Amino acid sequence: MQPSLPNVPAADDDAALVQRLLARDERALRLLYEQYASRLLAVVLRLVRDEALAQDLVQEGLLKVWLGVGSYDPERGRLFTWMARLCTNHAIDALRSPRQQFHRRNTTLENSSAYGRAAPATFNPEHIGVRELALRLKPKQREVVELLYFGGCTQAEAAEQLGIPLATVKTRARAALVALTGLTR
Repeated sequence: MQPSLPNVPAADDDAALVQRLLARDERALRLLYEQYASRLLAVVLRLVRDEALAQDLVQEGLLKVWLGVGSYDPERGRLFTWMARLCTNHAIDALRSPRQQFHRRNTTLENSSAYGRAAPATFNPEHIGVRELALRLKPKQREVVELLYFGGCTQAEAAEQLGIPLATVKTRARAALVALTGLTR
């Protein structure tokens, strides 16, 4: 009999765990997490190099395991290997997503050089001339900009105040943004 590695379940333990997962035993999911989450986290962390993101990806990966355990084939490899592949593929997909690429390019306010600096005493948002530029917009665009920018309303609140659909507010706000960009060039 071959000695088992510490903290590594034997193949027969994996088979029993898989059977319990297939039976939708939620305690088996907890056991799966307790036995494998830390090792899966180490695998994913090597890829993403961000602890919080890695933890999220492992949680999502374990959900994929729970939902897709029926596709696990013990003839093709160990349970951990299959789960590591699922989590790794999920992490790679996340890293390639446009949302993640955007977040990697940007730093948080806390990490930026502007954090903690007080605004100059002479700063007044009206000095940048947005109100004057807004006067050059079409009336329907201007009323949306006035509610969103100057009135502090959310898009949903602006839609309610104007009595128009939220999608219309979003369209007008986007059109106003494009028009304002053209006016400032």
